[in-house]
Amino acid sequence: MLLNLISDKFIPVISPIGVDSKGDSLNINADIVASEIAAVLKCEKLIFMTDTDGVMKKNKLIPNVSIGEISKLIKNKTITGGMIPKIESAKLAIKKNVKSAHIINGTSPHSLLLEVFTEKGIGTAITLK
Repeated sequence: MLLNLISDKFIPVISPIGVDSKGDSLNINADIVASEIAAVLKCEKLIFMTDTDGVMKKNKLIPNVSIGEISKLIKNKTITGGMIPKIESAKLAIKKNVKSAHIINGTSPHSLLLEVFTEKGIGTAITLK
């Protein structure tokens, strides 16, 4: 269905709501939903926009993180709070063959363009290695 909408020039807006066996509505983490959709659509990049610059260590941006480093960064409390679901979702997408995931500050002017069209980028890129 998503591919049909996209080919018809629509931009799908997806609300991550599920239903349990009793018919009750469930709020599903949007980061996980985005990762699963990116994997199914065989996307090259997945970009998470948030209000922080990316993964930070001592107030300094970590520009690149491999999925092998993620557990260590969570264990040593470099990655905490709301960044954990984003980084874990990025890891999930990478494991499902999305080539890279990026966490960027969507409140910064032109952040998406700067991340995608510059060599250095402005956020944290998560990759396989």
